[in-house]
Amino acid sequence: MSGTLLGTTTVTSYIESSSGVSAGARTGFASIVTGILFLLAIFLSPLLRMVGGGIEISEGVRLYPIIAPALIVVGCYMMKNVRYIPWDDFSEAIPAFLTMVMMPLTFSITEGIAIGFISYTLLKTVQGKLREVPLLISVFAVLFVLRYIFLAG
Repeated sequence: MSGTLLGTTTVTSYIESSSGVSAGARTGFASIVTGILFLLAIFLSPLLRMVGGGIEISEGVRLYPIIAPALIVVGCYMMKNVRYIPWDDFSEAIPAFLTMVMMPLTFSITEGIAIGFISYTLLKTVQGKLREVPLLISVFAVLFVLRYIFLAG
């Protein structure tokens, strides 16, 4: 919760915690160390502002990606699982590819996951394999589509 109050998405905190577990952390101590390092990063953000100009995402809104190096390392750890994607099955490969591509293109993990859920459900439905889609993914796919319909209108 404190990360969200300071502007960090909850997904970022979750990914940092899960990457510690995948690297061998067995207790909550790794999460405490990660939290302390994020707190230190807050104090280093003025240095980042001096060195880099930041990224202007809209008029008057400028981001300074202080956690970007940590996310790059986490992304490298996550990329090793790409080999387990069944690339010869387009109903599995296309949603996985779209998810990976849309996250950086939209600057949003949520948007990437949304596109992945929608495309996965859509492709399985078109192939007549809707029963293979877990109910929760189908529900979220419908909710994401409704979100896009009402956001566009």
